[in-house]
Amino acid sequence: MDFRYLGNSGLKVSEISYGNWLTHGSQVENEQAKACVKAALEAGITTFDTADTYANTAAETVLGEALEGQRRESLEILTKVYWPTGPGGPNDVGLSRKHIHESVNASLKRLKTDYVDVYQAHRFDTETPLEETMEAFADVVRQGKALYIGTSEWTADQLREGHRLARELRVPLISNQPRYNMLWRVIEAEVVPASEELGIGQVVFSPIAQGVLTGKYKAGQQPPEGSRATDAKGGANMIGRWLKDDVLNRVQELQPIADEVGLSLSQLAVVWVLQNQNVSSAIIGASRPEQVIENVKASGVKLEDALLKRIDEVLGSAIESDPAKTAQDAPQTRPGS
Repeated sequence: MDFRYLGNSGLKVSEISYGNWLTHGSQVENEQAKACVKAALEAGITTFDTADTYANTAAETVLGEALEGQRRESLEILTKVYWPTGPGGPNDVGLSRKHIHESVNASLKRLKTDYVDVYQAHRFDTETPLEETMEAFADVVRQGKALYIGTSEWTADQLREGHRLARELRVPLISNQPRYNMLWRVIEAEVVPASEELGIGQVVFSPIAQGVLTGKYKAGQQPPEGSRATDAKGGANMIGRWLKDDVLNRVQELQPIADEVGLSLSQLAVVWVLQNQNVSSAIIGASRPEQVIENVKASGVKLEDALLKRIDEVLGSAIESDPAKTAQDAPQTRPGS
């Protein structure tokens, strides 16, 4: 496993990290989830990403149990705050001082730790003054409950303003967590240049596009039984944008390129995101330990520029690059308002 600095900070993270969105506490039984975490640890992964909203807090609990007994100093644990938790009341969501402080305390209990390495704003809150949010994050850092702060799916302008306030408050905002893969490149035009300017590193999720870039979905065929595309709890909604015959056919055309460099399609997808020097880590998820074992083989692999150009030519119009599509899933009005 190779390691990279997270932004311009001194914190090193495994360039492949393990995340439990849509798996722990929902799709995957607890014992199987713990087996996946064990496989990640044995493969050299030290960075684990979760969020309080995943499975309405259950994912944090499962991860905390799976990591119990590990040397805390040898791990980097990341979690997030913003989306609704609990019964979803008016103060159970957002980035208010109240929700941030209550959420971090609850997350630490579920994760069975005194602190998280990075505490992330899961989206930008348009209804809470950014000053209030950043002051609350600064309190969390000063109380020793988080070492660094980060964001997820913030635009370039939001990152600049958040970073400015963080500097004034003398707390380290070092990371952003966006969706990023061969098909979804909306961060490249604005977010990445701003992040490079500010010293912020990307911890990217969905590097294999919820499984589409593994090649298991075929044009004109029903999705494999038990795949994310058949999960009515949420996976199917997330993957639907890519289940188009043109996209699926183009993904199949990547197979000769993967074969040429001795990689599976899923490994090629993870390797591809790691070619971006602003990416500090790529988050992989898993429902089986074998998936972890396969995808960690992407660590340390370099692709030639000519090969990257061939990937672009194959995917062509299937690539989405519009920066305006960053974080379109963030609600503008909170429940009860």
